Amino acid sequence: MLKKLLVALTLATPLVLAASVANAQNPEHIRQLLETRECMGCNLAGANLSGMHLIGADLRNANLQGANLQGVNLEGADLTGANLKGANLTEAFLTNVNMKAANLDRANLSRATIHDSNVYQASMKDMNITDADIFYTGIGIGGDSAEIPDWD
Repeated sequence: MLKKLLVALTLATPLVLAASVANAQNPEHIRQLLETRECMGCNLAGANLSGMHLIGADLRNANLQGANLQGVNLEGADLTGANLKGANLTEAFLTNVNMKAANLDRANLSRATIHDSNVYQASMKDMNITDADIFYTGIGIGGDSAEIPDWD
């Protein structure tokens, strides 16, 4: 009985997740991300991806403007050139994430865990890092982004 329940839950999970993120600009891009973890240049603006495990996802140049990424696990993801302007990354897990040249303007990274991530040339105007756990990542208060080393 328990085995049948686990199988049913496993099969139903993608359908539930797809329904919960249907408010994005392009539902096909959400399906692609969930199935392949590859969505370069995808339009995920406004998508509700909260709590998802997107470990190693390829989101280079993706539009995640205003997306809900609360509690998402993006460990090892590639967000090079991604637009995360105004995105909610509260309590997100961002370890070994490449955010080179990403737009993080007005992004909410409060209580996020950000370790060993590349933010070289990223725009970070009015970014919220309240109570974030940041180590070995070039995010700080004040200073010129040109002083941040490129860790590629």
